[in-house]
Amino acid sequence: MLIEVDFNSSEAIYIQLRNQIILGIATSTIQEGDSLPSVRQLAETVGVNMHTVNKAYNVLKQEGFISLDKRRGAVIALDADKLKALEEMREQLRIILAKGCCKNITREEVHELVDEIFEEYGALV
Repeated sequence: MLIEVDFNSSEAIYIQLRNQIILGIATSTIQEGDSLPSVRQLAETVGVNMHTVNKAYNVLKQEGFISLDKRRGAVIALDADKLKALEEMREQLRIILAKGCCKNITREEVHELVDEIFEEYGALV
């Protein structure tokens, strides 16, 4: 799994790590049951502090994407709570769609964009 960090981005590094792992799951680059690199290993590979990787892993755990096991480390373990995931998505989409409305992005453009992104993930929806 290749993770790259943009040190010039305004987005926090731990969020970049989190997002890339989620994208890896969505694109099947990493799958349920796969182990992620240890905190130390990923920190060295990416060139960041171990606390940054640890924070990313803890956020992923809270969000139901990984479990932390003393023997296996961070393991992809997707949370099956679909209703909770949908509600979280609704909250995030509210802001994203409000921003789009402010920029005169149409419903059709949003639908095309969503379809395009789902195709990237191989979604069957």
